[in-house]
Amino acid sequence: MCLKRIVAIIFIIFLALPMALPMSAFAAYETWNQVVDDMETVLNDAYDIYASEGADAGKSKVDEAYFGYYEKLGYEKTVMAYISGERASQVEYEFSFAKRAMTEGRDADARSSLDRLILYLREDANALDGKQESAAGTFVASLLIITREGFEAILVVGAIIAYLVKSGNKHRTRAVYWGSAVALALSVAMAFVLNAMSGVDSGANQEIVEGVTMLIAVAVLFYVSNWMVSKAEAAAWMGYIEGMVQASMTRGSVFSLAFAAFLAVFREGAETILFYQALLAGTDQYVNMVWIGLGVGAVALVVIYVLIRVLSFTLPLKPFFMGTSVLLALMCISFLGSGIKELQEGNVISVTALPGVGTVDILGIYPTAETLFPQIGLLIVTVVTFVIQMRRGRKARAGAEAQRAQA
Repeated sequence: MCLKRIVAIIFIIFLALPMALPMSAFAAYETWNQVVDDMETVLNDAYDIYASEGADAGKSKVDEAYFGYYEKLGYEKTVMAYISGERASQVEYEFSFAKRAMTEGRDADARSSLDRLILYLREDANALDGKQESAAGTFVASLLIITREGFEAILVVGAIIAYLVKSGNKHRTRAVYWGSAVALALSVAMAFVLNAMSGVDSGANQEIVEGVTMLIAVAVLFYVSNWMVSKAEAAAWMGYIEGMVQASMTRGSVFSLAFAAFLAVFREGAETILFYQALLAGTDQYVNMVWIGLGVGAVALVVIYVLIRVLSFTLPLKPFFMGTSVLLALMCISFLGSGIKELQEGNVISVTALPGVGTVDILGIYPTAETLFPQIGLLIVTVVTFVIQMRRGRKARAGAEAQRAQA
């Protein structure tokens, strides 16, 4: 059985899996306001416990509200689907701000942060409960999930495959397809594992796994983007360099490209399945619109992939290679912010608020020093390394032209 057929079968399983998973625990509630009622009790208890037993006990209770309700019941995913990712991030960080205030013994700030959190939760519950279920609303929510979650993965995989084809290494794309296939298969397995997990500790571990995966992706994408830009200058000036590009495609380079594709797909896979699980649990009349939205979104991602391939044929070598390198570098910076955010939610990294900084979820930009400052640092390093690689390329070109002139 050919590799593309295997990938197609796994993808079909991936699309069908949400129906096989048990429905979200939200089914025990009739409205989101009922969920918030229970969360408000837990959060108020968290402050009382903090005041009487100390910061660790209070933070543990806050984690119970976050992992045991906000994540486990699909509240976070529903907010992302029907309101916005930025709003979900704002609420998530308010949990962290409350815990930070407890750690530092700032009683008034802890209380006000919890009050803001309860207010945000109530506002979102009112918005979600006030929405009349409709075919169009369910379709749009489903469409946004697959396009939002799959967009980054398609960009990475499409750019890498287009690069290999453009540089005369089409036979190397099998490794990228295999990386994507393995990632899809592991995403299916991970979805079952995450669905079976319950409790505060397991929820935190989930965030840590996701965060570590993203940070590994940062390292791999940084290497891949720099490797690509190192080939761009020469490829733009000397036709015979294409043979050198192919010769430089060592096993290590191929593995790095395949691993980058694997991480991009794996990062999104299991979470996408759980998003649809929550969406299916929240709709009674329009289950068919969930699948229609998923199908249309999948077609849209295929179109994006095809456009990337078309551009690879129409653009000259140097602009295409440079554009691909810059795209992967920007995604590297986005992954860095998202990865650190996951580790913050898993209580591994502290949270320091930056007033006046907004949230741009799609770019991985969040209002904390721990996410933004490393991104700025990585941006500077990326620009410097790109400049160095381009200068090396120009020197190599000049040397090659001098040798050709002497010959």
